[in-house]
Amino acid sequence: MATKRIVVDPITRIEGHLRVEVVVDDNNVVKEAYAGSTLWRGLEVIAKGRDPRDVPFIMQRICGVCTYSHYLKSTMAVEDALGIKPPLNAELTRTLMNMALFLHDHPVHFYQLHGVDWVDIVSALSADPKKASELAFKYSDNPIATGENDLKAVQEKVAKFAKSPSGLGPFANAYWGHKTYHFTPEQNLIGLSHYLLALDMQRTAAQMLATFGGKMPHPQSLTVGGVTCVMDLLDPTRLGAYLTKFKEMANYVNNAYQADLLMAAEAYKNEPSVTMPAGVKDFLAHQDFQVGRNDYLFESGYIKNFDLSKAYDIDTDLITEEATHSWYKDNEPLKPYNGKTNPDYTGFVDGSSVGPDGKPIDSKLFNVKGKYSWIKAPRYNSKPMEVGPLACMVVNYAKGNKRVVKVVDDFLKKSGLPASALFTTLGRTAARMLQLKVIADNGLEALHNLIENLKVDQTTCTPYQIDKNKEYKGLGIGEVPRGMLSHWIRIKNGIVENYQAVVPSTWNASPLDAEGQHGPYEANLMGLKIQDLTKPLEIIRIIHSFDPCIACAVHVMDVKGKELGSYKVDPLYGGCSI
Repeated sequence: MATKRIVVDPITRIEGHLRVEVVVDDNNVVKEAYAGSTLWRGLEVIAKGRDPRDVPFIMQRICGVCTYSHYLKSTMAVEDALGIKPPLNAELTRTLMNMALFLHDHPVHFYQLHGVDWVDIVSALSADPKKASELAFKYSDNPIATGENDLKAVQEKVAKFAKSPSGLGPFANAYWGHKTYHFTPEQNLIGLSHYLLALDMQRTAAQMLATFGGKMPHPQSLTVGGVTCVMDLLDPTRLGAYLTKFKEMANYVNNAYQADLLMAAEAYKNEPSVTMPAGVKDFLAHQDFQVGRNDYLFESGYIKNFDLSKAYDIDTDLITEEATHSWYKDNEPLKPYNGKTNPDYTGFVDGSSVGPDGKPIDSKLFNVKGKYSWIKAPRYNSKPMEVGPLACMVVNYAKGNKRVVKVVDDFLKKSGLPASALFTTLGRTAARMLQLKVIADNGLEALHNLIENLKVDQTTCTPYQIDKNKEYKGLGIGEVPRGMLSHWIRIKNGIVENYQAVVPSTWNASPLDAEGQHGPYEANLMGLKIQDLTKPLEIIRIIHSFDPCIACAVHVMDVKGKELGSYKVDPLYGGCSI
């Protein structure tokens, strides 16, 4: 049987640089799939030799989206290494900032990055605003931004884009009219309205994080041992501002985001490309979001083989990374404390792929028999795992987490979907909303407990102590918008000896390992039928459902491996010279 190779490069509407190659048969069914990052991050190398207190500020620069996530987990890693326990006020404040990040990140992902994989913008221009306004009440008792006049205004705004020289402006160059779009024109108009509203809502969420972080996207108020925003915590107007904005975002989650996912569940429940089971059947998540003393919104664990009847406890000693098919010199599985980040770029190979017109073209392709990605292959007990909001939801559902069970069961009842539908692209996209709804419904417990604790204890930081004659190692781990993130540090002579960050998109976008096991991105594409090889919307929709955050553009190499620049970081003064 003849095969064809499809190359999607770059995958757009993500953070970082990602390339996907698939091999399809005569029926356009994917038989092989490979995902690789084409630029190197390299921040682990920069951390070496630094004062441990400096490293969190460096690590938040891994990414321009999930800055706070890396900032927090890096701070936690240093605290774990040195045995420093932050006060309760600091832990709760960190949760408030973390909730703000999730309230910012998840809607931006669904609407600005992933939403147009579901919503046909061109179709929305032909919708009847009155019918769409009435339809919105089917998915929410209190729909927002869906009044008849609101929807007319949305159509007029986008119609102006369509008449512009560039044509549709930010919505140009998409696969509008694709056969796998299933919303009616009126449903598309509702989704488009919420897309535009999300642009305003992300400002509100950013202001929430800045309330205690000082600024966004790179907050400055965390320190090893606690937080520094003492005056903000003691100012009732600051606490009140956070409360007001939280309620505004919670309303958006409940009456726009949730409504649109219920709408998607109805329209796409019979679309094979989004209802085929996930390729990796094991899911891993970690405890996070402390809302009270010894009380967390989400618990740790993993499940195997789509089984929701049992969850297992995590042993972090079973986490390894290997580089058999990654552009690094050391292939063997290594525990992150001993991880190595020595680049070994071997480039691409000559071949042929399907061009934009459907005809073969000469191409540079992944060397899938060798190394083809800057992403390593994390494994848990030698097995690939999916991490992310879906993992968080199904693990906590299996563990009987009451907050999660309530939200998931309510969604399944309203959508009419079985629990098995969670383990799909549709379920993964819905799970991101469900995770945010758990936060929206329960997150204010952290604020209330913080206010009560401040009445009797205003401590916000534990003193920094280190013995330069001792060696330390520590781990900062928890849930971030894209899944389980862990930062691993070893300290010697008072400075960083080794550092590794195992990020969610490393788990999900990992290449083949030595055992021939695919990571979740690749495995999820196997068996996918593509309607039109020149318009592979199905591939993009599946990959976007993971919310890729590759963020590896710190160190850049050309195709021949030539060094483009050299940078020296002074570990004593924090300066940078070229």
